[in-house]
Amino acid sequence: MADKQPNFIVIMTDQHRADYLGCYGHPFIKTPAIDSLAARGTKFTRFYVSSPVCMPNRASFMTGRMPSVCGARGNGIPLSLQSNTFVELLRSNGYKTSLIGKSHLMNIVPAPGLWQHETPDGLSPAPDELSEADKFWVPDDLYDQENPKKWAENDDWKIDLPFYGFDQVKLCIGHGDQVMGDYTRWLSNQGINRENVIGPENALEADVECPQAWRTALSEEHYPSSYIKEQSLAALNEYSKGKGDDPFFMMVSFPDPHHPFTPPGKYWDMYSPDQVELPKSFYNWPSNSSFAVQQAQKTKDADWYNENATNTFLPVNENQAKEAAALTCGMITMIDDVIGSLLKRLEDSGLKENTVIVFTSDHGEFLGDYGLLLKGPLHVNSVTNVPFIYADPTEKSVPECDAISGTMDISSTILARAGLAGFNGMQGRSLLPEIQTGKDQGRGARIIEEEMQYDVFDMKTPIRLRTLITDDWRLSIYEDDIAEMYDLKNDPDEINNLWGEPDYIETQADLLTRMTRELIHYTDLSPAPRRRA
Repeated sequence: MADKQPNFIVIMTDQHRADYLGCYGHPFIKTPAIDSLAARGTKFTRFYVSSPVCMPNRASFMTGRMPSVCGARGNGIPLSLQSNTFVELLRSNGYKTSLIGKSHLMNIVPAPGLWQHETPDGLSPAPDELSEADKFWVPDDLYDQENPKKWAENDDWKIDLPFYGFDQVKLCIGHGDQVMGDYTRWLSNQGINRENVIGPENALEADVECPQAWRTALSEEHYPSSYIKEQSLAALNEYSKGKGDDPFFMMVSFPDPHHPFTPPGKYWDMYSPDQVELPKSFYNWPSNSSFAVQQAQKTKDADWYNENATNTFLPVNENQAKEAAALTCGMITMIDDVIGSLLKRLEDSGLKENTVIVFTSDHGEFLGDYGLLLKGPLHVNSVTNVPFIYADPTEKSVPECDAISGTMDISSTILARAGLAGFNGMQGRSLLPEIQTGKDQGRGARIIEEEMQYDVFDMKTPIRLRTLITDDWRLSIYEDDIAEMYDLKNDPDEINNLWGEPDYIETQADLLTRMTRELIHYTDLSPAPRRRA
């Protein structure tokens, strides 16, 4: 390790599956900047989220802990401000810390949750201060900091700093052209009235059938990705002035390519739907596919179905799926262009030689799998497998690694590279040994969690499930009577659900035992025992 502590830049995209990058084998998308990071660093091919939705996986990234352990089990549950984060550890050791873009560690929807704790009939409810298992979960204004309603109603509304360890925050709340937060104020300073340019009501004329897709009236220079570019370049300029001083950690977090599908300007029609080849499962999901898949395809007839929903899957036709994929590519290429500018500024400023760059995403997207868009409680590879690229200018690394690893490992990896130990209770591992050797030093398995407020399978209850990923298999168990088991080696498209098949009962039992052992392994070890008894 170099004597001087390295700088770190973590670049995170939103709802971006691993195979939608040139370096991960996409047939036509242009991502030369990200590809250049892979060319000089290590690309992980089996990198999995802790949960395939925003809030719990971002909380897992910040804490190095499973969502069920750090408390942010699903969307709608903020990461407790009592939780330690790896950014706080960096900050306490002299790092300058900044977040530019999306946070989503607190709720960004002002409406109350669909599911609430209910008091049984005939019993008096607990008082507010005793209504949760931990007193620090009592709701208060501290957890309203990313509430877009607060930002819209109060010109002075701002993040309380430090924010989960970040000394500086330039916030983007939301997705597509509908982003708010600090970005909105920047837009106003540019002389742009947000209400006149955003959303489908202001969209430019375009022949598009895909749900939640419109040709935004926002120009490229005023789109959220351009705001992130400007703020990131400004931060690098400031950091370059103190090259001999404290190291920095900067998180550059894009709201795209998450829906709505609104790439601006030339990025709108940069790619054609005719270029898109949909997944095999779009056309082929036989009778032995899971109950979850069967139900997902029936949702257009469900009473609750809403094609403008932001947090569950949408059944679509072939043209709609291809349009979504092409527009997603446009949003990703715009992000790549921004990253190219950051890499150039990093080199021009003299910071490149001591800055580690990490690229990843918070979760994936169906984009045609099983005839679906967006995401939902189906743990198919396209939703759970995300890119992870680690580019270190000074340390030895292999070009590619297939170690089973995931979001929870990023924090321990960065801390180890900085020469710092994590706090008790961190469950991820440092991937530096894998980066240096390419050999899997972990458990050879990964647990993925999901808890969802929405009734998407006509279950009448919130959905809870756990998934086990191994070298050869995926096993998903729902709290209700649903299960999936896929042979990833012989069925990489996850079409044939083998759960309950007589020829695979022994394998099923082995996987259930393995899942149990992994769940035991991820029991919280914090706090540590103070005495023997």
